[in-house]
Amino acid sequence: MALISVALALGTFMQVLDSTIANVSIPTISGNLGVSTDQGTWVITLFAMANGVSVPLTGWLMGRYGVVKTFAASVVLFTIASLLCGLAWDLPSLLFFRILQGGVSGPMIPGSQALLISIFPPARRGFALAIWSMTTLVAPICGPILGGWISDNTTWRWIFFINVPVGIFCALICYRGLISRETPTFKRPIDTVGFGLLLLWVCALQVMLDRGQDADWFNATSIVVLALVAAVSFVAWLIWELTEKNPIVDLSLFKSRNFALGALVFCLAYAVFFGANVLQPLWLQTRLGYIATWAGLVAAPSGVVAVLLTPLFARFSATIDARITGTVALLAFAISFFMRAALPPDASFGVLVIPMLVQGVAMSTFFVSMLTIQLKDVSPQQTPAASGLSNFARITAGGFAASLTTAIWDRRATLHQSALADAQTSHNAAWTHALGILQAAGGQARQSFALLAGQVTNQAYDIAAVDIFWLFGVLAVAMTPLIWVAKRSLSGGAVVAAD
Repeated sequence: MALISVALALGTFMQVLDSTIANVSIPTISGNLGVSTDQGTWVITLFAMANGVSVPLTGWLMGRYGVVKTFAASVVLFTIASLLCGLAWDLPSLLFFRILQGGVSGPMIPGSQALLISIFPPARRGFALAIWSMTTLVAPICGPILGGWISDNTTWRWIFFINVPVGIFCALICYRGLISRETPTFKRPIDTVGFGLLLLWVCALQVMLDRGQDADWFNATSIVVLALVAAVSFVAWLIWELTEKNPIVDLSLFKSRNFALGALVFCLAYAVFFGANVLQPLWLQTRLGYIATWAGLVAAPSGVVAVLLTPLFARFSATIDARITGTVALLAFAISFFMRAALPPDASFGVLVIPMLVQGVAMSTFFVSMLTIQLKDVSPQQTPAASGLSNFARITAGGFAASLTTAIWDRRATLHQSALADAQTSHNAAWTHALGILQAAGGQARQSFALLAGQVTNQAYDIAAVDIFWLFGVLAVAMTPLIWVAKRSLSGGAVVAAD
């Protein structure tokens, strides 16, 4: 039983790890494949998009084929996709395999949770879920560190190859140990039209966001077409799902005030959190001179704090209103963003870590609070559908946010660079003096000018990062009143973590 529990936990760990391990490796991957870092972030966004879209199918797959078979098949396919990602020969092939990897990973987390609950007696299920939740918090700690170390010391391909032995072990142990506990199966109609429309609007919107910056947004016909496809298919999907007898996504859940408000804040706050997690390592590596390993180490303390504080918050969640703990989370996120916005360009490692410690406080209570608020008025029969819809919306919002964050960063940097260039022309005394110093030190005129221009570019990106962190902080504060419109919500005391 212990071995099976470890294997199930590894399945969760592997999937969560892959959603974070690439964050600090994007500059390395981009350089190796000869593409820009903007294009490199598609490795993150397309995985998130495919993972989010696959979540609504999970319930149908488990009912049709059984939880054990579905989980084991998902792990096997995820392992194969990981191997293919490591073998990718260019960016298009890597993106295709990342979409495949995200698409087949949908059942891994809900499957591991369901199976872990089934193998423990009722009295021990709380403990089992606590251990399971810890793996979902430890993985984000290990992801940036491991991804950074691999990128700096070997080839980036190993961030995917390491899944292969883990996946084989997990699939074999779980299938052999749990197949005798397979859940009953039944034939249930699947909403193919609803799923097709869902896939169409999510993919069109994600591709539009990913390609928009390079294509000059709505000045390009392709971006306009993608926007129209996304809008029309989204409206058609809404109409279909609201009238379909067996919808792929149960939108009737939004009739609950708590679910509607909780899901809205959950998605928006997670989008801001995910966008910041994508931006920070890019900023540290491309503008502040950090190597991938140290960029990962800057992010790791937030996960450590979350691991330490989550059990403490969970212990009191049965008696404290989730709106209070949710407010603590949002304000802690805001403080963390404001602190990062105030960082000087020459901030030391220790100074960079402090905002991440504050973010860890937010992470420790955010997921528990938001899920508690959402599930307040949801019946036990609807809980799986509510959880699936919440996770689909959250993961998809994270993918959209990653694309928007990098696009806004580039756009703001361009604006600041233009303003700085206007102020520092060859007629500016300080600019002329700096050029003179560099040339006196032995530099040629063209080299000296290029060096100063590079400094201006870095400064523009630094200011743009500050703009975004300020925006994220304001958004986190602005979301806080929304959760107080919801009803008072108390948790049963179970530990819940993000997948």
